[in-house]
Amino acid sequence: QVQVVESGGGLVQPGGSLRLSCTISGSTLDNYSIGWFRGDKYEGVSCISGLDGSTYDERAAKGRFTISKDNAKNTVYLQMSSLKPEDTNIYYCAVSTSTCFLRRPGVYDYWGQGTQVTVST
Repeated sequence: QVQVVESGGGLVQPGGSLRLSCTISGSTLDNYSIGWFRGDKYEGVSCISGLDGSTYDERAAKGRFTISKDNAKNTVYLQMSSLKPEDTNIYYCAVSTSTCFLRRPGVYDYWGQGTQVTVST
């Protein structure tokens, strides 16, 4: 059974940065694509492919967020910069045995509980 745990959320001022972490247990990161989503509608943010390490970003993330992974630590990171109040949300990490489908959260097999990001003065 794959388990997914997010961390790194918190309160940050507009223009600030946060790094979210997603740690996988029960399997190795190599086998999966990992996506970040946010909100109760699971808006896709960024994804990194397990096949070749390619990364994909939705519009809200382009130029501000960077997804990366450390296979040795079984952890995927989402570095968020130039944060805006509209980035405030719960951020979820999800695991897929397929490729990255940021507009199809239903294809992801395992989900974490989420981590709250609040951008405010």
